[in-house]
Amino acid sequence: MNDAATADGFSELPDDTDLVIAPVQTAERLPALDFIRGIAVMGILAANIVAFGQPFDAYMYPAAFLTDTGDPDGWMWVAQFVLIDGKMRGLFTLLFGAGLYLFMERAWARGATRKLQAWRLIILIAFGLIHFYLIWPGDILFYYGVYGLVLLACMKWEAATQMKVGLFGYGLGVLFYAVVMSLPWLIMDTGFGQMEGMEEGRANLQTGMEDAFAMSARMTELIRSGDYGGVIALRISEFAGQQTSSIFLFFLETVPIMLIGMALYRMGFFSGAFDAAKMKKWGWIGMIVGAMGYLVAALAAKAGGLTYYGTLAAFVGWTPLSQLPAVLGLAALLVVYAPSATGWLGERVRAAGRAAFTNYLGTSVVMMFVFHGWGLGLFGELNRPQLYGVVLLTCALMLAWSKPWLDRFGYGPLEWLWRCLTYRTVFSLRR
Repeated sequence: MNDAATADGFSELPDDTDLVIAPVQTAERLPALDFIRGIAVMGILAANIVAFGQPFDAYMYPAAFLTDTGDPDGWMWVAQFVLIDGKMRGLFTLLFGAGLYLFMERAWARGATRKLQAWRLIILIAFGLIHFYLIWPGDILFYYGVYGLVLLACMKWEAATQMKVGLFGYGLGVLFYAVVMSLPWLIMDTGFGQMEGMEEGRANLQTGMEDAFAMSARMTELIRSGDYGGVIALRISEFAGQQTSSIFLFFLETVPIMLIGMALYRMGFFSGAFDAAKMKKWGWIGMIVGAMGYLVAALAAKAGGLTYYGTLAAFVGWTPLSQLPAVLGLAALLVVYAPSATGWLGERVRAAGRAAFTNYLGTSVVMMFVFHGWGLGLFGELNRPQLYGVVLLTCALMLAWSKPWLDRFGYGPLEWLWRCLTYRTVFSLRR
């Protein structure tokens, strides 16, 4: 996998070009990393599928479906909320933080500085902008690149400091999101909003909701008509502000989890240095505690009728406290159990993880062909169960192509491109 000396004097350069910026290391050091990435890249599709095949608002708000949801009682919404939503994004973020430090650890050993990492993150930002405006506005790469640049200042902190700051920052985020995201729900869906003096607040929130629906309607018309140029023009003219504001909105979730990922990597979490029995115990505890918190939030939103601001509060305001134990629990269990997944399926999951960057962006391209009017034209046509069928077929495609490709080539296509851009050198793609 590694290459000989390059123009910048590096030898045995790390394979650093996967989605979570975590170089592939030897099986002895990080036996579970590829497997975790493979699970994450497939899981993120399951989380995003509704936003691919229906208006973006439907990701949280079932009433935004353009067809019958196929989930009349909302229990499939609850199941996805409890089992998938937030966990896969959190797992990606944890791995991203670990990978940031892993890359720098190997770069420092070869005499490089954080400038190399900064350049690499700038390239990632460029990939994210292309993804956001030309392919799908649910991109996460742009934000990871921006946050990664911020975290360059934290690279030389002690691992304990990274962990403490990460946990403290995440705690601030729990409070911030609970207050900020619950207030619209209180105003629109409870008696609090009926109190004297709340009329203007209710009117503003109603207008905000109607504006969001109007934007979705415009985008839906363009997607269904196959007007790809119109889709891009609308994103450029209307979504840039949204992208900028989201940097600040999700800072207190994403940056702290990245810091925790850095610290855990340095403490040996991903390399099997922790006691396996304790990892299993606390992994299951974290998963169960996190799932119970998500379930409480889901049932509260369901009891309120799955309203627009109720589901928004559930997704962003009520789950951060449960997200971290769920993510850490899932990561711990995958670290412990992944080495035993040595069969046909396990090997293909690992291959999907080694090509995670290509699979992530490639999935968005495939979804364009499936849903846009110039493709199969299925946007707004499939209900929730049918969309999950698309997930299964697409995951099967990931598993089908990744291993044969990597048996022949050293990198996934985009992994290779990112590597070449990072080091300004054209590497051999074939093994």
